[in-house]
Amino acid sequence: MRALFDSPAAIILLLLVIVLFGARRLPDAAKSVGKSIKIFKSEMETDKTTEPKDSDKS
Repeated sequence: MRALFDSPAAIILLLLVIVLFGARRLPDAAKSVGKSIKIFKSEMETDKTTEPKDSDKS
């Protein structure tokens, strides 16, 4: 199976994304996705460091 970026389909896909979202909104969308990933990773790290609560103990 060939990689996506090795085929002409990648160019078509890129053009389709530009047409759908517009060239002006793409940087903002990429920035938002990057911030979301950063927040998700930091939350995962803080979740690993906190101790699990034992709700079964009474």
